[in-house]
Amino acid sequence: MIIIGEKINGSIPKTAAAIAEKNEKYIRSLARKQTKARASYLDVCASVAVEKEPETLKWLIDLVQAESDLPISLDSPNAGVFKEAVKLCKKPGIINSVSMEGDKIDQVFPVIAGTAWNVVALLCDNSGIPQDSQQRIDVFKQILKKAESFKIDPSRLFVDPVVEMLCTAEDGIAKITETIKAVKEICPEVHITSGASNISYNLPMRKFINRGFIILCMGAGMDSAIIDPTNEDMLALIYAAEALLGRDEMCMNYISAFRDGLFGEA
Repeated sequence: MIIIGEKINGSIPKTAAAIAEKNEKYIRSLARKQTKARASYLDVCASVAVEKEPETLKWLIDLVQAESDLPISLDSPNAGVFKEAVKLCKKPGIINSVSMEGDKIDQVFPVIAGTAWNVVALLCDNSGIPQDSQQRIDVFKQILKKAESFKIDPSRLFVDPVVEMLCTAEDGIAKITETIKAVKEICPEVHITSGASNISYNLPMRKFINRGFIILCMGAGMDSAIIDPTNEDMLALIYAAEALLGRDEMCMNYISAFRDGLFGEA
């Protein structure tokens, strides 16, 4: 499972406060703890006013890279910041994100063409979030065609099927799992990623919904998640699911994680 550590994100209140206060110690600790928990990438999202974003991103990237050798997932709704931000990173990571909305994809793909950078691709367009899985699949085909035109290999795409609130969904997560299965059938090389938090908005005991969502999506073909890797219960479930799905030969990753204490005390 490709885990993108979510904690260095200004949309999280404690992280937002640390960014506003320029609390280097707190940001460094987030980078260090997520690295120890075996994250694959560290999300870095400033979530500040547009005019402050470039300098804030630089500050965050410098702190993260001082604590961790993990590649960074640059996270911003403003496609214009990526061109300079990638230059600050010591190694290729992930850009989060593009879609078929506006000109985002035409701003980002030229930046990563000819590099080893990956990119999160949201399955939405100018009409918003598609209301059924077939429409999302159609958006995926457009994104795939765009990637081909820039010679971006499909293996560099992290497709996000776009998760909406469960409490307003008529069919649970059937739309999501259908989309995941169809995308993987069309192009097995792509990765599928998603955050867990959107699914549980406005519901009590959100952690149980989030965990169930990740496991069901893994069964459909998801191989990446934007989560808190220091959440021992979630991490243990992910390792267990990989073993149960036959993605962990002889359960060695599960056993190794347990021996390293990633699941907490037995």
